[in-house]
Amino acid sequence: MKHLIFALLVSLLGLSAAPLGAATIEELDHVVAVVNDDVITRVELDERLQRIKNQSAQQQQRLPEDEVLERQVLESLVIEKLQLQMAQRVGIRVDDETVNQAINNIARENNLSMPQFQEVLRRDGTSFAAFRENIRNEIIISQLRQRRVEDSVEVTEREVENYLTNMESRQGLNDEFRLGHILIGVPEGATPDQIEQARNKARQVYNRLRLGADFHQTAVAESSGQNALQGGDLGWREGGQLPNALAETVVEMQPGNISEPQRSASGFHIIKLIDRRSPEQRRIVEQTRARHILIRPTQVVSNTEARQRLARLHERIQQGESFAELARAHSDDTSSAAEGGSLGWVNPGSMVPRFEEKMGKLQPGEISEPFQTRFGWHIVEVIERRKHDDTEQYQRNKARQAIHERKSDEAIEQWLRQLHAEAYVDYRLNQ
Repeated sequence: MKHLIFALLVSLLGLSAAPLGAATIEELDHVVAVVNDDVITRVELDERLQRIKNQSAQQQQRLPEDEVLERQVLESLVIEKLQLQMAQRVGIRVDDETVNQAINNIARENNLSMPQFQEVLRRDGTSFAAFRENIRNEIIISQLRQRRVEDSVEVTEREVENYLTNMESRQGLNDEFRLGHILIGVPEGATPDQIEQARNKARQVYNRLRLGADFHQTAVAESSGQNALQGGDLGWREGGQLPNALAETVVEMQPGNISEPQRSASGFHIIKLIDRRSPEQRRIVEQTRARHILIRPTQVVSNTEARQRLARLHERIQQGESFAELARAHSDDTSSAAEGGSLGWVNPGSMVPRFEEKMGKLQPGEISEPFQTRFGWHIVEVIERRKHDDTEQYQRNKARQAIHERKSDEAIEQWLRQLHAEAYVDYRLNQ
C-alpha cells in the first residue's frame, strides 16, 4: 500500500520540495542550472534523483546510467521551475485550506487516517512538510495549465459527432490501450537540419528497441515527453483519444509491439502497446434525485458563521418548514435555488467527492447534517433513486472528454516548448 501511495501521489509530477527561490547561500555554490532569475541547486537535483531511484527500485524498473538520468531529471526541474515562475507572475496562489483538502482526500481515498498517512510518508523517507509543498506546487501547475492552455481548448458538437461516427466505423477504436511513449522533440521553430537530426535520433532509438533495449529505461534516458521520468507510461487511452495517425497504427498493434517513429508538430513519437482491453459498451447507472442548500463563506460571512447559518436552516427543516422554500430564500447556489434547491437527476461522479460521499449514504427522504466542500457548506436531501441506461450520454461525454484531452495534451506540449524557448536557461551540470 505505501509504495502505491508514494508512486501515485508523489511521482505524478515529481515536484521538488524546495519552494521557488529558496536556495541558501551555501547551496548557491552548487548551482546546476540558472532559470531566468532563479536557480536549481545540486541539493534539489540530488533529492529528485534519489526519489526517482527509490520509486524505480520499488517498481523493479531499470534506469539509464547516472549521467543520462541526471540530464533528464534536470530538464524536468527546469520545466517545473519555468511553470512555477509563470504562475507566480500571473498571480496564482493556492491557500492552505485547498492544500489540506487535497491531502485529506488523498488519505481518505486510500482508507487512511491522517496520522496513518503521515506514518506512510515517514516510512518512505518523505517529510510531511515536503509532501505538502509538493501538493501545493502540483495544484499551482495544474491551475496554470488550465488557465493558460486547457480553458482555451474548445470541442465542438461536430467534433463529437465525427468522433462517435469514427468509433463506430473503425474496428478497434472502441478499445482502450495502455501505451508507452517516447518523444524525440524538435525545438520551437526548428530548422530542416534540426528536424533531420531528430528524425535520425528517433530511428536510432527505434532500432535499439527492436534489438531488445528496455523501453522504460530508454524512455527515461531519451524521451522529451512529459511522462519521460515515468518510463513514458501514458496509462490507459481510448483509441479515439489519440491523434488520427497514431490511432491508425495502435489499433493494428498487439501488446508488446513497438511502432516506427511518427512525425507530429512536437517531434517524432515511438509508441509501445503495453496492453489493450475492450470496455463494456452499455452503462446502467443509479441516478439520484436530490436537492441541496449551499451557504458560501465570503469576506463578510466567515466559515464559522456560514456553518452556523446552515445549521439553523437544518433545524428549521427538521421542525417541519419547507426545504424548497428555505432553499429559494437562502441558498447561495443561484442555479438551483430558484428550483427549490433541486439538482435534478444526478449521475455518479458528477459531484465533487465529498458531496457524493455524503449523498450516497442517505436513504430517500433523509437529509444530511451540514458538511463542507470547496464550494461552502451544504445540506442535501435525497428524494429518490432509479436505474438508468446512460449509455448514449455517457458515450458523448467520453467523446468530448477524449477530444479535449487529446487537444490539451498537444497544446500543452507546444506551450512548454515555447515557454522553454523564450526563457534564459544556463545549464551548469558539468561545471
